[in-house]
Amino acid sequence: MRYLEPHLRQDLQKKMVFLTGPRQSGKTTLAQTLLKSSPSGRYLNWDDPDHRKEILKRSWSDHEETLVLDEIHKLRNWKNWLKGTYDTQKNSHKFLVTGSARLDVYRKGGDSLMGRYHLWHLHPFTLSELPARIKPEDGLKRLLNVGGFPEPFLDHDDRAARRWRQERLDKVIKEDVRELEEIKNIQGMQLLVGLLRERVGSPIVISNLAEDLQVSPLTVKKWIEVLEAMYVLFQVRPYTAKIPRALQKPPKIYFYDNADVEGDEGARFENLVATHLLKALQFAQDYSGHVFGLHYLRDKEKREVDFLITKNRRPIQLIEAKWADTTPSRSLTYYAEKIDIPEAIQVVGKKGARFVRGRLRVSDAFAELSNLNCYISDST
Repeated sequence: MRYLEPHLRQDLQKKMVFLTGPRQSGKTTLAQTLLKSSPSGRYLNWDDPDHRKEILKRSWSDHEETLVLDEIHKLRNWKNWLKGTYDTQKNSHKFLVTGSARLDVYRKGGDSLMGRYHLWHLHPFTLSELPARIKPEDGLKRLLNVGGFPEPFLDHDDRAARRWRQERLDKVIKEDVRELEEIKNIQGMQLLVGLLRERVGSPIVISNLAEDLQVSPLTVKKWIEVLEAMYVLFQVRPYTAKIPRALQKPPKIYFYDNADVEGDEGARFENLVATHLLKALQFAQDYSGHVFGLHYLRDKEKREVDFLITKNRRPIQLIEAKWADTTPSRSLTYYAEKIDIPEAIQVVGKKGARFVRGRLRVSDAFAELSNLNCYISDST
């Protein structure tokens, strides 16, 4: 059972549910699992021509209790269409809407669905969601080598994973992006992905990328926003509020597929920590309604910490990712002493690493990243 299943069941009793996340992260499988336990239901995918006709005609039976509408965001004015459908049929149907683009922000404009749905983000496997037959040590190796998407993770075959990864990226860029965005230079976007794979964990300077690709900075910025909306990558922005001598720095880029990273073990491990944190924070936000943020920290003296987590805009945790170094980072030690923050943690790949001094601790990834509920307090 995937980690969101009981929460989706509960929320479907009250409102529509939006289930969003990267392509091939398991949304369709999860939706069909929910359908099997429903007295009756129907799965309709906008990408299927026959299903598309049924969607437009609303020709499903009155007796089909649960309706799964997949990729419906590709319908022009989909929010207004869905609003009318839900308002007239909410007493006879439950609606689960799934999609591989960010349904909460896609196609900007007023949200005509406000108050009618709950939003959930589905992520690939992480250490907090390993199948029972996979030991944590093996799980970490798989996450580093083939990533956490269900098919390559479960198969654990390097060659098959490389083929799967290329096919997935081709589908996202050549099909999803072309269908949803007016972008003609698809090859340029593919080249951008290649450049970003080599820069994971480093601030991204848009002007430098634009020069390498021979396009305008505005074009590069737009491409990154589209890739983020399609769940290929995500940005981690600097935190500056209330931090002495903090710098306004460019964002850092991380990939949802850990195996997309082209770098040493340190870069890949930092990306793994980033994906684990994002999954836990989005789960906490979807569940509790509190607003969580993932940032990094760097000041004019070049003291840098990989991640700073906020809850309702208040800093609650500093996290430094180190593949093998168990000696507390100087920057992490400095900020653990200088700013009012409950926790400062150095997460390392070495199993059994332990060190505690005041607010600062060094701990291994298995201890720090295996609890999906770590940002949900007893009061939420």
